[in-house]
Amino acid sequence: MSGETHPQVSPESSPQISPETSAQTSPQASHPASPRVSPYATGLTGRCPCCGKASMFSGLLTLASVCPKCGLDYSFADAGDGPAIFVMTIAGFIVVGFGGWLEFTYQPPYWVHVAVLLPFTVLVCIGLLRPTKGLLVALQYANKAEEGRQAQ
Repeated sequence: MSGETHPQVSPESSPQISPETSAQTSPQASHPASPRVSPYATGLTGRCPCCGKASMFSGLLTLASVCPKCGLDYSFADAGDGPAIFVMTIAGFIVVGFGGWLEFTYQPPYWVHVAVLLPFTVLVCIGLLRPTKGLLVALQYANKAEEGRQAQ
């Protein structure tokens, strides 16, 4: 290991992000200026991050292709696994806390834990997924976050 040499990367050879390319593909660049709405309020309620009026979802967790009110194209949005990770962490604390309280307060048999905590876990996770995904998409729009592109 000590005899190995690693190639040096110079700043000239590393890929650079072009500000011109980024500005041309940004969702805000192709959309007219709109009144500033809170990304937290619009995201948590599942409303369009640009106009705040129409729903950004076409299904339970499926994003619409465009906003029917202002025409914002949602192709920039990629929440990925972020909502699931946040929901699993938050729901884990809630469900484990409730399970601990249930055990120490009532000391029920194991089947009661399963009968109570499984539906509770499903409801908490489904209840948190849509607002979390909406919030992450709205924050992507507000912060102009998008995939990096190499300069050509």
